[in-house]
Amino acid sequence: MTQHVLLNNAQHQHIKVINQFHAQYGDNVAGAMVFPTEFVELQKEYPIVFRRDAETEKYQAMALLGIQQGENLYLDESLDSGWAAHYIPATLARGPFLIGFQTQQENGGTQKVPVIHIDMDHPKVNEQKGRALFLEHGGNSPYLEHVSTILKNMHQGIAANDAMFAAFNEYELIEPVNIEIELDNGEKSRLVGNYTINDSKLQSLNAEQLAKLHHAGFLQLAFAVVASMSNIRKLIEMKNRRDRG
Repeated sequence: MTQHVLLNNAQHQHIKVINQFHAQYGDNVAGAMVFPTEFVELQKEYPIVFRRDAETEKYQAMALLGIQQGENLYLDESLDSGWAAHYIPATLARGPFLIGFQTQQENGGTQKVPVIHIDMDHPKVNEQKGRALFLEHGGNSPYLEHVSTILKNMHQGIAANDAMFAAFNEYELIEPVNIEIELDNGEKSRLVGNYTINDSKLQSLNAEQLAKLHHAGFLQLAFAVVASMSNIRKLIEMKNRRDRG
């Protein structure tokens, strides 16, 4: 169940949000949807892959967090944050918050402006513990300002998503990839249904094509996806350590 409502100081003055990550809060997911605005930070920590919707044929980027369904190898109860990485994908870092749109009157006309909504049924929402959303005498808390920045980046990333994948498709840079996993205990598995950037094709683009991708802001993102695949080894090592206890 979800209960999305417009966040406001009057009704939610005493609401707090637990800013920690744990399976009990729904953070035990093997992958998180991510956006172009995050790629540069994500590639330092996670493998970035693409998934393709069978009906719309559109691509969406994902950060791999685990090898098995419902497994997030970055969850670590020994850490205060509960997360063993410096950067956390925005769709998880935002917690119970999301962007909504509100129609407002401006200059004799109407326009939709982004506003913050909160899911009051989210397990991190309560009145007893966690981070306050508003200051005692009014105004947003530093935590809520941080959340607002995350949501803005997500909003900008959603807007850039289709254009980025259109550019990658124009130069036929996207290719399927099967990820083979072999653990120290001999267990083998294969992650299928994923796509990545063809590094050879990316390296073979001519100067005009590279310039076009660069000016659009997508060249750096393509290289980030390629570089991120080295984090597959990191996932395997994390899984091996966890299996050894």
